[in-house]
Amino acid sequence: MNRTDQDRPTRFSKRDRLVHELSRQIHTGVLTRGQQLPAEHELAERFEVSRGTVRSALSELQRRELIATQTGVGSFVTFDGVELDQTIGWATALSRSGFDIRAELLDIEKAADPELTARFGVAEFIAVRRLRRDRAAGPVSYEVALVPKTGELANLPRRGLVDDSLTATLAAAGLHPARGEQWIGTESLTAHTAELLERREGELFLRATRTSTDSAGGLVEHVISLLDPARFQFHLTFGTA
Repeated sequence: MNRTDQDRPTRFSKRDRLVHELSRQIHTGVLTRGQQLPAEHELAERFEVSRGTVRSALSELQRRELIATQTGVGSFVTFDGVELDQTIGWATALSRSGFDIRAELLDIEKAADPELTARFGVAEFIAVRRLRRDRAAGPVSYEVALVPKTGELANLPRRGLVDDSLTATLAAAGLHPARGEQWIGTESLTAHTAELLERREGELFLRATRTSTDSAGGLVEHVISLLDPARFQFHLTFGTA
């Protein structure tokens, strides 16, 4: 019996494998921003490919804005970000990517939001305020997460977060995000947020607003984050591969 195309294992070219490996090293911090990549002949010997394959792979990495190539000098890493998996929480994703980030819980208290109430029919909310700090560089983000004050979450101010994680807390309460939307803009720091972030009042930060809902359309969480633009970037892909 003949095997169909669907049954045949996927084969990746030497170029694709080289792109994948160098991309992995850049995203995980093995190759850091500003670091020069080995010369073409070194990469060719190390990965047992031709120099033409190396040049093609480097061209693809440059197209993805991971490196920049200077004629006669070499290729340098330009990527200075990290892909964040929202399903495991930002702190965990940043930690897994080699960033020494810790989340500081500022407070947990009852809150109201008329707009969210009108949109989702939730009468009261619990606000969880956190600061994320790079041990070397200081605060890099401040966020306020609003979750429904229902079920197990109603006692959140008294009980605290499960394993110091809002993601784990929501999962323990049976709330699982199925879809959502996110808006990105900018916001000038107020006197209060500037003090928290140890910056100047009026300094411009990225403002990310993310609303997650469950499979039935009920609110899971609404998060507003202020992010240091020097440490965070947003990447959108579209179209088919």
